[in-house]
Amino acid sequence: MRIRIDCRHYRGDIPCRPHKLHGVHCPSCPHYDPVKERILIMKLGAIGDVIRTTPILRRLKQEHPRAEIHWLTHTPEVLPSAVDRIFRFIPEHIEILKNTSYDLLLNLDKDRETCALSGRIRARQKMGFSLRDGKCHPSNRYAESKWLTGLFDDINKANLKSYPREVFEMCGYEFRKEEYILEVRERGNWKLPKGKSVIGLNTGCGKRWITRLWPEKHWIQLAKELAKEGYSVLLLGGEQEHELNKRISQLSKARYLGHYPLSLFIDLIDQCDAVVTAVTMALHLAIGLRKKVVLFNNIFNRNEFELYGRGAILEPSKPCQCCFKNECSIPCMELIRPERVLEAVRSLIPGS
Repeated sequence: MRIRIDCRHYRGDIPCRPHKLHGVHCPSCPHYDPVKERILIMKLGAIGDVIRTTPILRRLKQEHPRAEIHWLTHTPEVLPSAVDRIFRFIPEHIEILKNTSYDLLLNLDKDRETCALSGRIRARQKMGFSLRDGKCHPSNRYAESKWLTGLFDDINKANLKSYPREVFEMCGYEFRKEEYILEVRERGNWKLPKGKSVIGLNTGCGKRWITRLWPEKHWIQLAKELAKEGYSVLLLGGEQEHELNKRISQLSKARYLGHYPLSLFIDLIDQCDAVVTAVTMALHLAIGLRKKVVLFNNIFNRNEFELYGRGAILEPSKPCQCCFKNECSIPCMELIRPERVLEAVRSLIPGS
């Protein structure tokens, strides 16, 4: 029997999906989908950065319609079905990658381990970052801009490019506002009130840069004001924000349904019409689900955030002096008053 090993569905060690579903065999299979190229994307994490790298899949599918796309990551949960094979950064998968030939390798991470691995993988063309003398270095001229913004704070602050645009340029493409790709794979039974716009308040920001935190008293006031104007207020967060959200809920009467695994948290955000958040994973989940967004920003360059015309960025009235530090002598986030946030929500989603 002739086995079509160039088919997208071919696995080599187990039956392919068309055979399991329809009992077909290679010679006469109507699902035969020949692969002409093989592309590897290397983007490990954080989760938000993986999500906001997914727009490149749209262009790769256009430019290389017959390509099989592989992706190396720490967070396969957020990768869409447009990726043919997903690999984790574990020894077993690394061995597979080192024994696979690619037409195009896109290493979009500056971590030394990915840069080192990119040098061990066979690829006809390599773009992004590689290792030189044990340190990150651009593989070609397209990655130089992103490389420099990571080396110098002043160049970072002067940057006018969004993160997705930088990713596209590293791959040699022009960014045309291609959207994130994020799939809802699990649904919860939330029982939220009907007939009201749901405003999600994501109260955390992770542990790395706690200077992004908005004061608890401001969250409480905002929740009360939103409820007065007829919005349904939903508190969002993970385990780290659990006690905080419980307190805010008790003092403001805002709805808090608890914290959930990532797959259900994605669906919970999908219940919202708008999300108020600092720079964190929830921001990129909301953008990927095409929600309206009110974004708090103090320490980052506002130009890096692509909101696709569906959001507002609020910053302190005085410039942040933190320069990416994890501590700040001036709590600038307090200067973003709840009244400003309420006005921004109103402009995006009129009250009920």
